[in-house]
Amino acid sequence: MFSSFVPARSMLLAIFMLMAGNGVMSTLVSFRLESAGMRAGIIGLVATSYFAGLTIGALRASPIIRRVGYIRTFAAAVSLLSATTLAYALFQNAGFWALLRFIDGLCIAAVFICLESWLNERAEPSTRGSVLAAYMISLYAGQALGQFLLNLDTFAAAPFVASSLLVSLSVLPIALTRLQEPAVSQQDPLTIRGLYAASPLGVAGCGMTGLMLGAFYGLGAVYSRRVGLEMSEVALFMSAVIAGGVALQWPVGWLSDRFDRRAVIVATLLGTTAVCAGLAWFGRPDPVLLVLGAIFGGLSFALYPLCVAHTNDHLNAEQRVSASGGLVLVYSVGAAIGPTAASGVMMTVGVGGLFLFIGGCALLTLVFALWRQFRGEPVPSELQQPYQILPRTTPAAAELDPLPRAAD
Repeated sequence: MFSSFVPARSMLLAIFMLMAGNGVMSTLVSFRLESAGMRAGIIGLVATSYFAGLTIGALRASPIIRRVGYIRTFAAAVSLLSATTLAYALFQNAGFWALLRFIDGLCIAAVFICLESWLNERAEPSTRGSVLAAYMISLYAGQALGQFLLNLDTFAAAPFVASSLLVSLSVLPIALTRLQEPAVSQQDPLTIRGLYAASPLGVAGCGMTGLMLGAFYGLGAVYSRRVGLEMSEVALFMSAVIAGGVALQWPVGWLSDRFDRRAVIVATLLGTTAVCAGLAWFGRPDPVLLVLGAIFGGLSFALYPLCVAHTNDHLNAEQRVSASGGLVLVYSVGAAIGPTAASGVMMTVGVGGLFLFIGGCALLTLVFALWRQFRGEPVPSELQQPYQILPRTTPAAAELDPLPRAAD
């Protein structure tokens, strides 16, 4: 099994280092703005800038790669990302930071497309699933560990400097690799109308998951701070959510492969609604908060791959890669809207408004999922496509999914 990772080890190391450095930025930026007394609405707009950049970058990075190649694009994106990370320490201004977050999103999209395309090129059909799992572990482990850079707040610039160092070092495994660059391909996603016609619940679920997780990543630090957590506790809470998101995906996926997937989506949405109600009501520093956060991460992180798998159940093999790319874009649009929408609820009802918003999104999707259950027959379990844990990064990640090729 481990031999399957050898050809991809430089990419896996690069994504781990990159996420260890940059994965904390959403938390750090929101935390600093909150500590400066900024309103939740302003913090939400800054978070939205990042997801807007990520969405646009995912659509526009391919022409740059075709013009200059993968290594130069990756190096340029990482260099610019490292520079913007240091620029936060120059002075604290919400408008300036919103611009930096937009540039961050553009850079991260280009980096993900480069790495995911390269991984797709290096993975053999028999090892594609193992490589994808290793990629997910590298991505989420780096993101979870990176949260603890918050503890370096010995002086104002320390977390930004540490983040920039890790981001800069992530270019070394790629710049020094002897592997051939992959061929540049263009995979056009299915239209949203076509996706919705094939799987209304899949499209709605991906979009609503974007709203929920975009709101959490953008404002989770604000919630943590306002319920009374110290900086080190904020890092622990955010890491617990990410760790829970990784841990529960396997059992949820196992269930979805053996029962009506719509029922598993309904149960996951019901659980997400309940735990969000608990987080909105609880609202005080306590170990229970970490447990609720981990459960929230486990359930909410599983929703996106569940909805992708449900959509794949209604498509043929030739459509699945294009469909997955389209669903990533649906998720990204939702993530761009989520922080601004959730911040409005927080300003209206208080700190619990973040999870009231997320729980409300889950509840609306739950009602829609129940309606869809009555509207159509389930896909027989023997015809369901296997659940596959997938990153919510760029459309290039869809090509890592071994299922389309397994069905050929």
